[in-house]
Amino acid sequence: MCDTLARVGPDGTIFAKNSDRPRDEVQLLVWSPGRPAGGEMRTQYLTLPDPGAHGVLLSQPTWLWGAEHGVNEHGVAIGNERVYARRSLDDEPALIGMDLVRLGLERGATADEALAAMVELLEAHGQGGSCRQDTNDPYDSSFLITDAHGGWVLETCGRSWAAMPIGAGTSISNRYSIGDSWTRASADVPAGTSTHDWHDDRVDLRRADHRLAATRSCVAHTDGLDPATAVSALRDHGRGRWGRPGTADHPHPPPTEAGDDFSGFTVCMHGDWAATTTASMVVSLPRAGAPTVWACAGSPCVGTYRRIDDLAAPPAELTDADAWKRAAARRDAVEQDPGRLAAIAAGRVDDERAAFA
Repeated sequence: MCDTLARVGPDGTIFAKNSDRPRDEVQLLVWSPGRPAGGEMRTQYLTLPDPGAHGVLLSQPTWLWGAEHGVNEHGVAIGNERVYARRSLDDEPALIGMDLVRLGLERGATADEALAAMVELLEAHGQGGSCRQDTNDPYDSSFLITDAHGGWVLETCGRSWAAMPIGAGTSISNRYSIGDSWTRASADVPAGTSTHDWHDDRVDLRRADHRLAATRSCVAHTDGLDPATAVSALRDHGRGRWGRPGTADHPHPPPTEAGDDFSGFTVCMHGDWAATTTASMVVSLPRAGAPTVWACAGSPCVGTYRRIDDLAAPPAELTDADAWKRAAARRDAVEQDPGRLAAIAAGRVDDERAAFA
């Protein structure tokens, strides 16, 4: 499970994502510098010709080559979501969604270029292989691809794909969502096709829809979307936005179980019964100047978002596995005693006020 959102304004774009993964899977920020073309490169399961790469800041589960989300030196940000395709997933190992996130960032200086690179690779190589360590868990992905001027929602089913411009902004979750509103698609997708037809009907969509209601409310915020408002949405526990940086909000505790109405499936995910939020990122993509990143390790509700002005120099606490494990321990402590959460929220006020000033 994951949630990704973006809002386009007159001065640029705000991109934000929570990465929901197995709760003990370490996910760190990694800077990968640009490289010239030549030779070969290795993705998770494939060896491909290397056309060179832009410098990229990746939020990366440590066992993966690819990334859950990230931003490149040219101001392109991409995040992916698991979608539940009705097709057979018994393909030979090929590309996985996290590969395509990184490949789009490495090869696209704009959102259009990233989309073109990703769909070319998708059609050539397809999707296949486990997306989880030590267990066989393949899946297809959707993507939010953004730059300072706009971007795309890309939805896939095997080698098939469809893409829709994001307009003034949108959010995506673990479901097909663009329907027949796409403007570009692979040659095997007939006009009028709805991407909803790719969905596996055995998977209940209310889990994703519940979270989409929160992120789409944030995107539609009448005062526009700033980085701090995006953080408050990423900390949502199902009772409205909270945890805006620089404030001492009284947070709602994380849910201990999933209700019949799927209210336990929140943007800030917790629990052994579903994937847990293991990394979070907000990116400002200005039309003039370099991108700015705010990121936290582990669960957003117990984490402190750190500001990154130089993509090549993320703070040590976001690049160190032991620091990530300490953040996971704080999450575990709050899940056992939700009363700890208010003190954590109050304790980070000054740090986050400065980071978002």
